[in-house]
Amino acid sequence: MEDRFPAVRKGLLEFALLRIIAGARVYAADILSRLADTEFATQEGTLYPLLAKLRREDLVDHEWVESGAGPPRKYYALTEKGAVRLKELTAYWERLNSDLEDLGR
Repeated sequence: MEDRFPAVRKGLLEFALLRIIAGARVYAADILSRLADTEFATQEGTLYPLLAKLRREDLVDHEWVESGAGPPRKYYALTEKGAVRLKELTAYWERLNSDLEDLGR
């Protein structure tokens, strides 16, 4: 996939992950699948370090769940702090969009 605006994409990837994880408890393959057909499509080599960063910052937590189809899976969920960060990012995103709209007038 062509990446014409890598800095913008990289900065928004955390926001995208928090939005996905806020929707439901998910594991990495779910996340990669949700991102696959978007501008945020990425690979495990990018996803896992970012998930580890979000976990170190206490924005997400994980739980190991046994799988009938193989090894246990690590499911991610937002923490309280993660929900607050997502709310802040959403508000910031709305302000940015508003500012960009105003600048274009």
